[in-house]
Amino acid sequence: MKIAVIGQSLFGQEVYCHLRKEGHEVVGVFTVPDKDGKADPLGLEAEKDGVPVFKIPRWRVKGQALPDVVAKYQALGAELNVLPFCSQFIPMEVINAPCHGSIIYHPSLLPRHRGASAINWTLIHGDKKGGFTIFWADDGLDTGDLLLQKECEILPDDTVSTLYNRFLFPEGIKGMVQAVRLIAEGKAPRLPQPEEGATYEGIQKKETAKINWEQSAEAIHNWIRGNDKVPGAWTEACGQKLTFFNSTLNTAGLVPEGEALPIPGAHQPGIVTKAGLILFGNDDRMLLVKNIQLEDGRMIPASRFFSGADSSVLELTEAELVMAETVRSAWKRILPSVLEVEDSTDFFKSGAASVDVVRLVEEVKELCDGLELENEDVYMATTFGDFIQLLVKKLRGDNKESECIIDYVEKVVNKLTLRMPHQLFIGGLFVDAEGAKTYETINPTDGSVICQVSLAQVSDVDKAVAAAKDAFENGLWGKISARDRGRLLYRLADLMEQHQEELATIEALDAGAVYTLALKTHVGMSIQTFRYFAGWCDKIQGSTIPINQARPNRNLTLTRKEPIGVCGIVIPWNYPLMMLSWKTAACLAAGNTVVIKPAQVTPLTALKFAELTLKAGIPKGVVNILPGSGSLVGQRLSDHPDVRKIGFTGSTEVGKHIMKSCALSNVKKVSLELGGKSPLIIFADCDLSKAVQMGMSSVFFNKGENCIAAGRLFIEDSIHDHFVQKVVEEVKRMKIGNPLDRDTNHGPQNHQAHLRKLIEYCQRGVEEGATLVCGGSQVPRPGFFFEPTVFTDVEDHMFIAKEESFGPIMIISRFADGDVDTVLSRANATEFGLASGVFTRDINKALYVSDKLGAGTVFVNTYNKTDVAAPFGGFKQSGFGKDLGNLILNTCKASWPPPTQSWGSGV
Repeated sequence: MKIAVIGQSLFGQEVYCHLRKEGHEVVGVFTVPDKDGKADPLGLEAEKDGVPVFKIPRWRVKGQALPDVVAKYQALGAELNVLPFCSQFIPMEVINAPCHGSIIYHPSLLPRHRGASAINWTLIHGDKKGGFTIFWADDGLDTGDLLLQKECEILPDDTVSTLYNRFLFPEGIKGMVQAVRLIAEGKAPRLPQPEEGATYEGIQKKETAKINWEQSAEAIHNWIRGNDKVPGAWTEACGQKLTFFNSTLNTAGLVPEGEALPIPGAHQPGIVTKAGLILFGNDDRMLLVKNIQLEDGRMIPASRFFSGADSSVLELTEAELVMAETVRSAWKRILPSVLEVEDSTDFFKSGAASVDVVRLVEEVKELCDGLELENEDVYMATTFGDFIQLLVKKLRGDNKESECIIDYVEKVVNKLTLRMPHQLFIGGLFVDAEGAKTYETINPTDGSVICQVSLAQVSDVDKAVAAAKDAFENGLWGKISARDRGRLLYRLADLMEQHQEELATIEALDAGAVYTLALKTHVGMSIQTFRYFAGWCDKIQGSTIPINQARPNRNLTLTRKEPIGVCGIVIPWNYPLMMLSWKTAACLAAGNTVVIKPAQVTPLTALKFAELTLKAGIPKGVVNILPGSGSLVGQRLSDHPDVRKIGFTGSTEVGKHIMKSCALSNVKKVSLELGGKSPLIIFADCDLSKAVQMGMSSVFFNKGENCIAAGRLFIEDSIHDHFVQKVVEEVKRMKIGNPLDRDTNHGPQNHQAHLRKLIEYCQRGVEEGATLVCGGSQVPRPGFFFEPTVFTDVEDHMFIAKEESFGPIMIISRFADGDVDTVLSRANATEFGLASGVFTRDINKALYVSDKLGAGTVFVNTYNKTDVAAPFGGFKQSGFGKDLGNLILNTCKASWPPPTQSWGSGV
């Protein structure tokens, strides 16, 4: 068909392009005149194609059509007029001229919301359904016969922009093309509009957008989002006009702490909080506003209303100065009427409109290595100088804006002011769990409640996995180079080091870890782990494999190693941060994204780690953290079809269940580090003082809450009694106390349920006939303290000889002098094989024993010595797969062989 397109905007441009792709002949485009030297996108696109473009300031005067304009139109011989977005009144002489008439796009479900600002009024009225209508133009106002309608759900926090971008724009373009297709096929209906339910509203202007406070919180929320971004819902407060954006209903029910903001006419004063501005309806329900535009045009986070904007100015590097000039050129292209773009040049006061925001975001993406801005970023930094500062902060990963959306729990502990996030971390944001569900996390030192922590639900897992999948498939993480990925992980490690005292204090507070040990091991090794794998990012390589030739061609196989996607990480409670680091660093280095479930009883360091990923500039969605139960969160991760790998540390029983779920769901990769009963064999020819020292460490290190703890010590007969005597002497010297005290050797067990299990474990040992030499009871003081315990005369058939305690309980058995093979047989008589050890001065004996012990790690004349470069993992029912060392990267990457490359013999 011969079509005349009458309209404007990016929407009109897209409809025009799609119609031409369908094979229709666009005989002419009628659009608005240039504004401030800028041509409308529809006209620009048509001019590129050589299609006649007419820029008509008006079609009629005093209700009468302008003859010369109508003549220009009639000369084209159009068979159909398509009006995708038209802000002008078109004369009926033009509307009725084509043989097929004229069709118009309207962004509401007619007959509801006839007239201007239809999207605004859809939201203001709180409609649950929205959509668009394509109708046959008549001489009424949006009253013509219906041709086609499509509807969508209105989400609770939709704004004009989100609804338009999600549905009305993309589906509207398809709808216009479909409507023209139906007309061409002679199948287009003409359905009279019903008058029942018809509404008409006028255009929304700034002067009419003032908030009426005598209504419910939901109505106020709808008014704000219905006017977001244009014209903007406003009120008067503090002597100026404040315009509110980014509103959401607050359903938590608890009034947060903050500074009061008196608002004339409001039912209650607003409250400026860390999350934003709390407002109240006349029903006493709350809504939260995240951004405020001041009367001078500046947009600020609502949380900073009383503190003002960040006044610190970054000093730019030479490369950043070059980037700034490149972006300045983009501003000049978008703002042709501005002679010179200065730091003080305001984007919107210089004539930019909402369509220019989209253009600027796209230009920045192209000019700044794929940096993805939100439209919101442009509104938050409207002057060129502020905009460049925002870009540099984002490129450096200095995301200070995230601090204003973190609802910290603050405590003064260890001479530090701890600021601890306590919400779920999904898609780069700290958010409440579904239904605002929470639980208490407990301080094991005294049994007191530290804070309430968000308790993730199955729906939260789905959201986190979706965020991780989107970050992997569409986000910046997959687009940056491996070397840049390593740079971000190095930065994260540096931030962990800067916050190491705070992290170690949180480990002591939440997990009962002795502070000095937490500083060195829990946190120290976590930092080393991220640095180690940061260095591997750009060294993960494929291979070139020679194969048989298919003459006369020559053949060669190439392999690449590709990230596998979303990885689920389920970590235990004994080393909350270190276990997170061991499993997460390698996944991130390989280019994957992660959803982490920390142990429910120790979530706080993981959530602090999440905050540090924001500061390091890790893109949103790459790291997600969900405190919650294993039965809900862990199970859903194992079952989820979009999770490609599970890394788990925990019990063998749960590990088996996870492995089954992974197989049945989508055959996920699995790495399991499970239970242990690590044997330590001490021969009479050892260095006894060292053996006592290391034997103590093998059991009592980290209060015995240690995956590789020596679950059973075999002592050669001739030194047995002396060894036990020395151990008991050392145990009596151990200082049991507050883990934050610098002279404490032994802190509380991690949580009360575990303490109860240790008491039951010792009772069973006594009942079976083992000798309780010392300990075996709870320490009579507040908290979950358990005495360091020593059992002797433990026989192979006993429960405590076979089962792991995971606590400070030393299990000692004798073996006959010189009977190496028998003690090896007893040591290997277990279904576990995580670690083991031997003490002897005889190198031949050490090598023989280490060769025969069935465990993933054999320590010789030492114990607990792990290193980030050394692979760590178990045999038998202690699991499979490795943590640490470069071998773990093989489980985080998929080897991908492309088709065999062939070339002729002459090449």
